[in-house]
Amino acid sequence: MGVGQQNTDRQQDNGNEDWDALKGDVGNIADAAVERSRYFIDSAREQATDYVDRRKDDIAQSVADFANSLRESTHSFDERPNIRAVVDTAAEGLEQLAGSIRERTFADFFNDFEDVVRRRPATVAAASVAIGFLAARFIKSTAEDLRYDDVRASQAQNARSRAQQAQRSRSGA
Repeated sequence: MGVGQQNTDRQQDNGNEDWDALKGDVGNIADAAVERSRYFIDSAREQATDYVDRRKDDIAQSVADFANSLRESTHSFDERPNIRAVVDTAAEGLEQLAGSIRERTFADFFNDFEDVVRRRPATVAAASVAIGFLAARFIKSTAEDLRYDDVRASQAQNARSRAQQAQRSRSGA
């Protein structure tokens, strides 16, 4: 083997070693990035779960308060026992719902929801479409009301401006 060929072989070996070292460094960086992203995802999941668990107690209390309000409203139905029984039953159901909300975790709710979606996908799809339709109608209605309010406010502003101009021209004349 000649001297030139030995130098070429050494350069290839050095090039392969550099390439292997670079691949190892990139692999280590990727592993560290994956590990950090898992940490951040776990941390975010934990924070979200804690937040939902805190909020679920507030929701449970709101449901319980609503049940109490329903019970208190039945005093006016003393002469109508059928209506009072229906309202009392509804209040009882709400109290049970509040208790269930307090006792269960977010993961339990999520798993139950997931089970319902898997068992009845058509029902969930239909409910999603209906909710979307109602939300669109609500947004459209709200936008029309806001537009109407803006037009009325603009007309009132224009009327005030004209009145001020007329008053200035009368006082200046």
